[in-house]
Amino acid sequence: MIQLYKVSRTVPSGTEQLTILHSLDLTISDGQFLAVLGPSGSGKSTLLGLIAGLDYPSSGQILIDGEDITRMNEDNLASLRSKKIGIVFQSFHLVPSLTAFESIMVPMEIAGARNAQSRTWSLLEDVGLNPRAHHYPSQLSGGEQQRVAIARAFANNPSILLADEPTGNLDTQNGKHVFELLVEMNRNRGTTLILVTHEKELADYSDRQIHLREGRIFLDTQAALTETGSAGT
Repeated sequence: MIQLYKVSRTVPSGTEQLTILHSLDLTISDGQFLAVLGPSGSGKSTLLGLIAGLDYPSSGQILIDGEDITRMNEDNLASLRSKKIGIVFQSFHLVPSLTAFESIMVPMEIAGARNAQSRTWSLLEDVGLNPRAHHYPSQLSGGEQQRVAIARAFANNPSILLADEPTGNLDTQNGKHVFELLVEMNRNRGTTLILVTHEKELADYSDRQIHLREGRIFLDTQAALTETGSAGT
């Protein structure tokens, strides 16, 4: 479970302070597929970065499975990410000198996994890239690179997958395939999926949607459905 209590994020902007997130409360259940929507600058990517422990909030607490990550140092956060969190970015972030196979296997080797090679082949098969295993990023299409990034994100069997506009740099066909992979892994593995997107048609596949505006949640569809159900009973 992911729990945010009164989380805010403020950064310097010239001579002033810019608040990106305002005292946000949010609880995300295990295995939930949550879509985060909102216009550019509404705080979507900032929220994802805070949950990933890539940034610290200016105030508030973030708990992952009961652990307060806002009190962790960088080493502990890195350890948490390697065990529990997979991240897929819009711009792939593959190392140019590593093949698809190596990109997926390296995180497992760092974590000391014993079955790194066999698991790498299994993940490549999951994303349909076994024939491209020994190709470098420059030899792969954008869609193929994003599929490698998804397989890499699942290398250490994370319980949480964070995806920041993962189809944003892809054409329609490749974007659809990548999105289907994310949803399939969420459904089949019970992985909590938090998807930042501006595409309403993708968000409509989620279990829950939150809409951010100027750093605040102004619509939470699950909360609205719960209230409606309660009112009718």
